[in-house]
Amino acid sequence: MKLSEVAQKLGCRLEGSPDIEIGAVAGIEQAETGQITFLANRRYFPLLKTTRASAVLVEEGIALTRDPSLPPLAALRTANPYLAFAHAIELFYQPPRYAPAIHPTAVIAKTARIGEGAHVGPYCFVDEDVEIGRNAVLHSSVTIYRGAKIGDDFFAHAHAIVREFCRVGHRVILQNGAIIGGDGFGFAKQKDGGWYKMQQPGPAVLEDDVEVQANACVDRATVGETRIGRGAKLDDLVLVGHASRVGANTLLCGQVGLAGSTRIGKNCILAGQVGTAGHLTVGDGSVLTAQSGVPNDVPPQSLYSGYPAVENREWLKTVAALNRLPDLQRRVRELESEIERLKS
Repeated sequence: MKLSEVAQKLGCRLEGSPDIEIGAVAGIEQAETGQITFLANRRYFPLLKTTRASAVLVEEGIALTRDPSLPPLAALRTANPYLAFAHAIELFYQPPRYAPAIHPTAVIAKTARIGEGAHVGPYCFVDEDVEIGRNAVLHSSVTIYRGAKIGDDFFAHAHAIVREFCRVGHRVILQNGAIIGGDGFGFAKQKDGGWYKMQQPGPAVLEDDVEVQANACVDRATVGETRIGRGAKLDDLVLVGHASRVGANTLLCGQVGLAGSTRIGKNCILAGQVGTAGHLTVGDGSVLTAQSGVPNDVPPQSLYSGYPAVENREWLKTVAALNRLPDLQRRVRELESEIERLKS
């Protein structure tokens, strides 16, 4: 595909030869001649001098300084290079398509209703009173428990599970091993010290355009429901505890854990390994940096870090002070020695 066609399809302004042939996309360090890359993080700015890519998706105003020994680098100017790169990938890669069919090893209950265009792969199980919309793909060994309701364009990769009476919206993607509606962690202490298991009748609800990635779990609720808002994305190994709510377009990155009845607002980002105590609220638009531990409410539009999580500036000051502790200890010892000397 000529670079001019790529630019036209991506809605970018082209600087450079329109006749360059582009055959693939690649990262800025690995790209070769005939490939297009992108620059979205200024940290990689020096690599513009040495990348072997033929073209780069880049913001307006960034100069393309080059090693003279390398061929010129064309620019596709755009306000959002990362989003443009996401669309560029689709120009050169098409994921597998699955023809409407039901594999002979699939088990589908007589009362289940599955919309037209569905692909149900090997060893899938669809229980009684399940409803699934049009154009669903159940890849293989997918299990849909009794009474679950699922919208159109559902895609469940191998070993994904939707438990009983859960509700899933349109265009939801479940990656491998995702579990929607597993029992919440609810146990009542008994006189003998043992734990009595509490029933978990409240369903998990996934609104439209949610994606849950590999081996992530959205637990069902003891009472009420657990709800994931429209467009939210849950990374690998995320746990959403019982009766929690996650707002629209929020990102929960790898190994995030929400204790029961947590409320996360819309447009939030919880970076890797963030953990929250239960029964707290994180306001809309807040960002919690990696490995933050959150014991209390977080105001809207906040940037919090550390444990216990505080405003990011305060956390950076605390870390800076911690790094100076050995010097401060040494100075205190010297002063104590000097005081003792003066006393004697």
